[in-house]
Amino acid sequence: MTLVLDVVAAVLLLGGVALTLLGAVGLLRFPDVLTRMHAQTKPAVLGLLLVLAGTALEVRSSGLAGTLLLVAAFQVLTSPVGAHTIGRAARRSGHDVRPLLVRDDLAAHEAARRPPEGPA
Repeated sequence: MTLVLDVVAAVLLLGGVALTLLGAVGLLRFPDVLTRMHAQTKPAVLGLLLVLAGTALEVRSSGLAGTLLLVAAFQVLTSPVGAHTIGRAARRSGHDVRPLLVRDDLAAHEAARRPPEGPA
């Protein structure tokens, strides 16, 4: 049974490292902000979760497993917020991301906040 758990832990660790590496390569290779943001958040979070699961299986300590679960929860909660902030900052700093979007909710919000043009 110990051998099976060690093999499963090794597979989880290698899978997590591979996903994190693919996210880093995507961050360097993709052409625009939105695809880079996607490459950094999706595989990196899943890669970290796999590494944490593999570590928990390898160590087999309930105290450490609780800490690893807490780290996983914080990563899952903060990664979407970070991605949203990066995308919004890219949009506001002048990167034209509109041709890449299917739906642009921020344009309607910005149009509503803009003062009317013309003589007052």
